[in-house]
Amino acid sequence: MIIVLKTEPDPAEVARMEQDLERRGLSLHAIKGQNTQVIGLVGDTASVDEEALQMYSCVDKVLKVQEPYKLAGRRFHPHDSIVDVAGRKVGGGHFAVIAGPCSVESEEQVLSIANDVKLSGAQFLRGGAFKPRTSPYAFQGLGLDGLELLKIAREKTGLPIVTEIMGQEFVEIFERDVDIIQVGARNMQNFLLLREVGKTGRPILLKRGLSNTIEELLMAAEYVLSSGKSRVILCERGIRTFETATRNTLDLSAVPVLQKKSHLPVIVDPSHGTGHWDLVFPMALAATAAGADGLIIEVHNRPEQALCDGAQSVTPALFDKLMKKLGRLRNVLNEEAQEEVSV
Repeated sequence: MIIVLKTEPDPAEVARMEQDLERRGLSLHAIKGQNTQVIGLVGDTASVDEEALQMYSCVDKVLKVQEPYKLAGRRFHPHDSIVDVAGRKVGGGHFAVIAGPCSVESEEQVLSIANDVKLSGAQFLRGGAFKPRTSPYAFQGLGLDGLELLKIAREKTGLPIVTEIMGQEFVEIFERDVDIIQVGARNMQNFLLLREVGKTGRPILLKRGLSNTIEELLMAAEYVLSSGKSRVILCERGIRTFETATRNTLDLSAVPVLQKKSHLPVIVDPSHGTGHWDLVFPMALAATAAGADGLIIEVHNRPEQALCDGAQSVTPALFDKLMKKLGRLRNVLNEEAQEEVSV
């Protein structure tokens, strides 16, 4: 529900109305435009009487919001959100690349890859300390030891680190040690975990679930945002369909759809989206052309020896080639955007 205030409303009357609404357990989000002031109500608004709201002298009109994702949607937040981590920005015209190994295997491995991707222009280092695997017998990651290796790589390269959290018991550690907390596809609807990471104040990279709709992804983001502290980056990483030629079906149409519905940055994972290293290059370019705010790409210096997802990892040399081509593509896209604005 949105309350549109009258021009130059009485501050005392606005404060009285806000207090009355907060006593009902509703969260209020004020939005001030050049000529209009509105207040968004988040929570159980079923009991709110629209006619009663109109009785406040400061109220011009009351509008119902159809979308269930109030905080993630554009109705309350019409402008693109920008997530800023140590000066590295994602969203609102800022494009970022997150790169690194699927799994941290050793200090030598993660440092070598971190240095390579930084030289190629990556803004963030990704690396799996904990690995959710379909088989209980597959490599599960180094755990907290792997996180320590990521911290060493951050210290030596200056790259902020992105890694996946597996459960609520690690929230305090991740809040302290991780720059962007990733919630993976398998945990997208772990609602207790979403609420807890939302309280950390750390940016949350939220991956779309294997079989989840766009609305379900936005509702998962709503869980994080409703905790009041954290910002969210959405990630399209492919969904499960009947197709078997690729690991998943990379839904690039999700990029413009999400950007239409939500103000949150949207990035794409062509590594998990395809499962094949030779498809990462073209799908990364396609995602960028579709308007994605960034990419997350798996890079390994010896993919044939990788303990996890080597088949979808590109080498540092191929990553460097991709980054150069992405730069040229983005220059073309930016020139076209400027021409459209001038027209």
